[in-house]
Amino acid sequence: MNRIKAVLAEKGIKQKWLAEKMGKSYNMVNSYAQNRRQPSLEDLYRIAEILKVEAKELLVELKDKKL
Repeated sequence: MNRIKAVLAEKGIKQKWLAEKMGKSYNMVNSYAQNRRQPSLEDLYRIAEILKVEAKELLVELKDKKL
């Protein structure tokens, strides 16, 4: 799970803008934001760099979850 959509909203940034900055399709970035697909670690760090946040801020910590 990730917080990409929440961080984009907090910063007032559109998914389309992020997609352009990453060189990815809007559909791919939307899949990340909707948690239908998780970005690779490389993409996660690139997103963090673009949004000027720590990569860990883009992740949801799974507390008390039994796997």
